[in-house]
Amino acid sequence: MIHRAQAYGRVFWGTMVASAGRSGRMPTLAKYDVLEELGHGGMATVYRAHDKRLGRDVAVKVLHPHLRESREIAHRFSAEAKAVAKLRHTNIVEVFDVSSEDDGEQFLVVELIRGDTLRKMLQTHGALPPEIAAAIAVEVLAALAHAHASGVVHRDVKPENVLIEHRQPGETPIPVGPVSMPPTSASRKTPDSTRGERVVVKLTDFGIAKLLDAQGVTSTGQVLGSPAHMAPEQIEGGDVDGRADVFGMGVLLYECMVGHLPFEGNNPAQVLRRVLDGIYPSAERERPIVGRVWSQILDRALARKPEGRFDDATAMREAILAELQRLGLGAPRMELERWFDDPEGWAAEHEKRLISRLCDLGGASRKKGEAVAAAADYNRALAYAPTDPQLLKIVSSMHRAEARMRLVKRIGPLVLAVVVLGPGAFFIARALKSDDTVVTDRTQPSARLGPDPSAVPSASPSAIASNVRAQADGGNVTTPVNVSPTHTAGGTGSSTTTKSARRNVTIASLRPPFGVHMTVDGAPSAEPSQGMSFTVDEKPHTLAFTCEKDMCEPRQVKIDAGDKDPEPLVVELRILSARVSVDGDPNHSYGIEEMPQFTLGSGVITEIPMTSGTKNVTIFDRNDSTNTLRKKVTLRAGQQESVSFR
Repeated sequence: MIHRAQAYGRVFWGTMVASAGRSGRMPTLAKYDVLEELGHGGMATVYRAHDKRLGRDVAVKVLHPHLRESREIAHRFSAEAKAVAKLRHTNIVEVFDVSSEDDGEQFLVVELIRGDTLRKMLQTHGALPPEIAAAIAVEVLAALAHAHASGVVHRDVKPENVLIEHRQPGETPIPVGPVSMPPTSASRKTPDSTRGERVVVKLTDFGIAKLLDAQGVTSTGQVLGSPAHMAPEQIEGGDVDGRADVFGMGVLLYECMVGHLPFEGNNPAQVLRRVLDGIYPSAERERPIVGRVWSQILDRALARKPEGRFDDATAMREAILAELQRLGLGAPRMELERWFDDPEGWAAEHEKRLISRLCDLGGASRKKGEAVAAAADYNRALAYAPTDPQLLKIVSSMHRAEARMRLVKRIGPLVLAVVVLGPGAFFIARALKSDDTVVTDRTQPSARLGPDPSAVPSASPSAIASNVRAQADGGNVTTPVNVSPTHTAGGTGSSTTTKSARRNVTIASLRPPFGVHMTVDGAPSAEPSQGMSFTVDEKPHTLAFTCEKDMCEPRQVKIDAGDKDPEPLVVELRILSARVSVDGDPNHSYGIEEMPQFTLGSGVITEIPMTSGTKNVTIFDRNDSTNTLRKKVTLRAGQQESVSFR
């Protein structure tokens, strides 16, 4: 329990994540009875205390003794108190009191939130349902919008700084504080009676906030904040405004929806470089159920330059509310409440209604001729139900229509040339037709399947959406290629071509959705993707699937001989576990901060299940009361890592 308090001690506003604190001196405060330590961080320790005058429990943030001598730190601490004290909003932890110059301790008193951090939620549940992540983002963005209007930029938006309190049915509803934010166009449609009153989301720790109306606190050029959540201009020491928090919100929402950070590396320097370069995998590629619309919202929030992002927190909040409204979730806080009451039950019900809603939306877009929008909704529905026969039929139909469109685009100019130029154009047509298949990678002579991964912004949902997007953008589209060449029967002085039966093979589901390699009868092929189709002849064929760097168990799929299309393929490759060993004190136990369910022993090899090829974790000594014995390590599927605490 002590280590839980330490792990979440960075949340300085008093979340009750542990009932036991570190041993040591309790501060003496004139107006408050200090009851227990809740956690501690780099600047201060947080205690639960009782306000003797008002008869209520509060959280008290006490500056570390060795920092009181620093005038800069003391100034920043005082600025933090003044910054947050003027912010009065439902989604911001309220400041009650601050120490005076006569007090022996320098402290800040804030409301006590009896809940957990969003970080702990992610460690418990993993990636959240996209709509639940969006509902949480709506609340946090409301807090940011209010802070920005008051001249405060948070500068450290991350899951550790988001507190969530959930009261069970029958408990007293959580008191709702003042909200000075005008309702959005989407929220005006939501009756107040449908808003959940047993869940509240609070943004906390404005400890490194930069006041737009104050100078000198962070003007030394030092980097303040968490590297993976910092905007590029913040890293480079440039001017920072509310759009830096929009970027941080994009990082937070990406992690909630996908299950890992967009910018990852083996050390802070690598992370900072990737943030500055703006390189990260598309959310819909990493987790296809996120879908294209949410992925586009994330892409805009994570734009490299501030002018490419949402104008402010309100604009991002409006975009999220609009998509929730489009999906039929008009009361985000109510959905949050239902999910917290029963996560599994909510997820099962939501999946059914979401698939139905996405199909309806896709159908409506299809009728209006909006192929890209239709493909996006159908692809997301297919990610939830990869073997649904009706969805597969619709997607296959869209694929055939799109293939016909490509054919028309390809032969149209030839027909026009024959009409305009006459029979002489026949020879031109034959020359152009000599290579009647578009091959995306000409470095290998073997047949190519599906879209060119380098030409598609996001390869995960399906080849259909990728090709539709390419058409809409006027780019080249890959035509499915016949796996088996046409057989030629020779005769005296002549030759004839025997046409073999062509069959469509569709990959309905692919896990993992990226990094998979496929061979057909031993011949390498293009990278497969969910929803892609290709053709084979009537003979039997063997498809072999492997993962890059051998991170998965390989699998073979047999396609029997025949003249009918085989059943859509469901390809599930098991990602191998990572193995980790600790070289340390045999009498100590060790833990993984991001995966608290695992306990490691010195000299013991522990298998860690993986959901992706790599995962960056922090291993710590559970017997270390100072919380300083910590090692960063990258776990790799199928490989063993060793960590030394000697």
